Amino acid sequence: MFDAVRAAITSTKAPFIETSEGRVWTYGDMLDLSGRIANVLKDSGVKPGDRVAVQVEKSVEALMLYLACLRAGAVYLPLNIAYTLAELDYFIGDAEPRLVICAPAAEAGISGIAKAHGGTVETLDDLGGGSLMEKTSSANAEFTDVARAAGDLAAILYTSGTTGRSKGAMLTHDNLLSNALTLKDYWRFTADDRLIHALPIFHTHGLFVATNTILVAGASMLFLPKFDPDRILALMGRATAMMGVPTFYVRLLQHPGLTREAAAGMRLFISGSAPLLADTHRAFREHTGHAILERYGMTETNMNTSNPYEGDRIAGTVGFPLPGVELRVVDPDTGSELPRGATGMIEVKGPNVFKGYWRMPEKTRAEFRDDGFFVTGDLGQVDDRGYVSIVGRGKDLVISGGYNIYPKEVEVEIDQLPGVVESAIIGVPHPDFGESVTAIVVKEDGAGIDEQAVIAALDGRLARFKQPKRVIFVDELPRNTMGKVQKKILRDDYADLYALVPQTRD
Repeated sequence: MFDAVRAAITSTKAPFIETSEGRVWTYGDMLDLSGRIANVLKDSGVKPGDRVAVQVEKSVEALMLYLACLRAGAVYLPLNIAYTLAELDYFIGDAEPRLVICAPAAEAGISGIAKAHGGTVETLDDLGGGSLMEKTSSANAEFTDVARAAGDLAAILYTSGTTGRSKGAMLTHDNLLSNALTLKDYWRFTADDRLIHALPIFHTHGLFVATNTILVAGASMLFLPKFDPDRILALMGRATAMMGVPTFYVRLLQHPGLTREAAAGMRLFISGSAPLLADTHRAFREHTGHAILERYGMTETNMNTSNPYEGDRIAGTVGFPLPGVELRVVDPDTGSELPRGATGMIEVKGPNVFKGYWRMPEKTRAEFRDDGFFVTGDLGQVDDRGYVSIVGRGKDLVISGGYNIYPKEVEVEIDQLPGVVESAIIGVPHPDFGESVTAIVVKEDGAGIDEQAVIAALDGRLARFKQPKRVIFVDELPRNTMGKVQKKILRDDYADLYALVPQTRD
């Protein structure tokens, strides 16, 4: 992967990142700092193939750490900053990283977990401080990149998938590189592009889709610590593209500064990680003259499909399979391919598709067909023009704000609360988050537990994005003759629970 990054650099003086404070990092700065960090990793005992787990706030230095891992041949393991210690204990225990890098404030709690699983800890804060950077300051910038084969692991990203506990999706150097090169060409990125980067970098969207595409194009990023509509609108006059989640576009539509004039210099707005409402697509086009380009991907596959750069970007669809990616819709029971227009299970195959699940060979075999197609778990259809639409999921995975939440994990926490008989977690359509985690709870007769008590009890037990936005109490959960809870009925019953956020302005 990093060989391609080097090949795209036309000048070490070319800008790579500009921060919100106005500091410019050149490609030469990138080579210097990533080389220094790579030497620190090596001196810390990190060998090719070792995992480096990272749970830190977004910063330029954190991004350089990812690049340093590529150069050192390490396997990068980003972890959501919202994960609790109980959750981290599982991830660290499963991946057994040689090194864990966390925020200084979290060091005390994480050190014991890392040590118990054979790892050590360094720290990195959002201002570029911490023990890692202290060691980096005196390290040599010259580093000989470790040779990596196309099939060697570059990263492990944990995903809830569709069943069971979180699984580590193993992504190779070729998985990342092939997808980055394809997106660069398909979305027409060049060295002249300046991308507004307001996404987190512990997620495939901000880390791989955004960053890797910019790197292989030799382009630059306007790097924001988080989504800030005022700042984004101020940058549009200097930027050419933006990648975001649907929430970004909903919030921008609520801002009086979003006009055709403000967006006149932009050439491309891309949305992903959660479904984009057709109303949002139409409203954004009315206000800016730009049709948002929606695409479809997964942690396990990076990007699979995209609406076209030139041609109709149809609201409610995710476009066509990307070059080199095969996509088919099959009968979930028989595996036979269905005709266009029919709804079935989406399966994909291509150089973007992951190697398998970390230390889960049986699970890996179960989710791949004999001919190499990966069973995505998503239900969809392909229309007569070839546009792909995602219509649901074969399982009950909830995707809220681009993050995967497996219902059972939340249900277990709620079911153990005093006064609770049972619960069911569903995803309910939400204009901001795509889906909102919603708890349907049956409580014991006379129990005093209420909505706020349930939500408060989950604080510290689950990452905030997994916690339900609403808790609804019912007398009983709907079941079929086999006793299985019918979550589809619940989703239908509460489909209108969240009021739509207005997407037009006076």
